[in-house]
Amino acid sequence: MALPRVDQWEQSWIRGLRIGGWEVLSAGQIADLLMIALEGLRLAIGFMFFIWIAGHILDLVPFIEGWNYTLLLTSLLGATLLTVVMIVVIRAIIMLYHTFIARVREWKGTLIKTVRVKRVELVTQERLGELLEGAIRIFYLVLLISLVYVWLTSVFSIFPFTEHWGEQLAAYVLNPTTSIIMAFVNYLPNLFTIIVIVIVARYLLKFVRWFFREVGRGNIPLGGFYTDWAAPTYNIVRFLILAFVAIIMFPYLPGSDSPAFGGISVFLGLMLSLGSASAIANVISGVVLTYMRAFRVGDRVKIADTIGDVTEKTLLVTRVRTVKNVDITIPNAMVLGSHITNFSSSAVESGLVLHTTVTIGYDVPWRKVHELLVEAALRTNGVHKEPEPFVLQTGLQDYYPAYELNVYTEEPNRMARIYSELHGNIQDVFNEAGVEILSPAYGAVRDGNASTIPNDYLPKDYDAPSFKVRTVTDLLTQHQTVKREGGERDT
Repeated sequence: MALPRVDQWEQSWIRGLRIGGWEVLSAGQIADLLMIALEGLRLAIGFMFFIWIAGHILDLVPFIEGWNYTLLLTSLLGATLLTVVMIVVIRAIIMLYHTFIARVREWKGTLIKTVRVKRVELVTQERLGELLEGAIRIFYLVLLISLVYVWLTSVFSIFPFTEHWGEQLAAYVLNPTTSIIMAFVNYLPNLFTIIVIVIVARYLLKFVRWFFREVGRGNIPLGGFYTDWAAPTYNIVRFLILAFVAIIMFPYLPGSDSPAFGGISVFLGLMLSLGSASAIANVISGVVLTYMRAFRVGDRVKIADTIGDVTEKTLLVTRVRTVKNVDITIPNAMVLGSHITNFSSSAVESGLVLHTTVTIGYDVPWRKVHELLVEAALRTNGVHKEPEPFVLQTGLQDYYPAYELNVYTEEPNRMARIYSELHGNIQDVFNEAGVEILSPAYGAVRDGNASTIPNDYLPKDYDAPSFKVRTVTDLLTQHQTVKREGGERDT
């Protein structure tokens, strides 16, 4: 009679279970749970009635009046009730398990969404749904195994001849659980000590972070301490504080005084020391580079054979981006062991001097070459007019002098473009002045050729000598005359 009534309740006063607007159990599923419970109750009542009838029937049998069958029937009744309850609970759990699995699959894209941190996708909604389904399955299996274990222990404890089996099964669970609980209770004083240490360390780190942040902003000036040292110094102090806190907390950790814990600690320390030798060397080099102030992020530098802008500087590596947009990662130990040329360190205060060399023949006056080179420099974008560009004669070669043009700039990150534009302007200015940019080479025969001395230094009546042209007969006659004169002198 109860089953039709439950079906009617589903349409009248049974409502679904909702949490935050999401339906967890529908009215039909709750009605199914009630039907399962009622079926179990009906089965239990029927079996109790059967046991009661069986007891009265056994009372009527004359030859078993001395038997103690009441205890057996009572135990059997208790075991039956437990079994019925277990069956009802397991059926309800199975139904709830399938319900929750279906709900998780329905919630994908609505309640279950992709987990993102800014633009980085950490866990997709499909993967998150699979994780939830896996967690539900694990909980479902653990719950079923636990219920079966409890049912088996209870049933064995009901019957007198299997009572010791039930006690053993209960001891398998209760003894470890009791030991864990007592160990946790005994560990509570140490746990409170660790909590106090963590709280003190946390606020100490907050104070240190605030202090170095203000130092980095320049609000707390420290003599001889540069503001760009604030961040790396904070990292070092933070590491030292955490190491000190770990040393203080170590004796209060559970099992810290056991030989196994000590052996594992030594083993891990040995592995760390052997496997991180190069990493530690890079970290120490990074600290040294920080306080050397050899370069900062954004500086144009030359490290060994690499020229580029520093894009990142960490305790382990330094990253340099070349003019070709190639990112090069250099370990700090290699940086510290190389020559470091910083083109940006003095560029703003006194200007970076860029220089290029041109060789022009001796026939062009050197003062004119100086004027043309300075004019080409002043036409170049990024070159300072003050201080004015200047020219140095760096060598007097056999065929030509070498002129070195020096210009000032405060844009070291544009070195390549400035050099390119400067070279183009040098060609334009020299072409406009009619001066060829070449390095002439001369042979030994000078007869008939003008002197390479600039015209300003030659006499006004200077005229280039003419070529001396002779016939072959004249050359042979002169040769025989020289040879005969030479023979007479020998005689």
